[in-house]
Amino acid sequence: MIESIPRVWRERKYKYRLIGSKCKRCGKIFYPPRKVCLKCGSRELEEVFLARRGKVLSYTVIRSPPTSFIPYKPYIVALIQLDDGTKIFSQLTDVEPEEVKTGMKVEAVFRKYKEQSESGIIEYGIKFIPVIEE
Repeated sequence: MIESIPRVWRERKYKYRLIGSKCKRCGKIFYPPRKVCLKCGSRELEEVFLARRGKVLSYTVIRSPPTSFIPYKPYIVALIQLDDGTKIFSQLTDVEPEEVKTGMKVEAVFRKYKEQSESGIIEYGIKFIPVIEE
């Protein structure tokens, strides 16, 4: 799918930061942000910055990706539980598939997603890398 420059520009706030929405009524946090709470139905949600660290709950290695992601195969997509309890799906980077483990600590980084073509839009966003223990 080819995205337009205006659409990429409008979505940059959410692609470039870990911003979710929190229901003012029940406290449920969502990522990506929502306008209606899926738990209680409230429309009273506020934007919140999410934790930038977490752990891998589950993951898979994509070896047969959609056409626009073929240059990046294989790549890893994980279900991550952030330190604030929010669960999100994200791509892992800077790690080989055989190195990924359930429970692995990870942190958010800003990385390239894909290029639409050699002369097209280059998309960037949040991915996760393993935390290097000191």
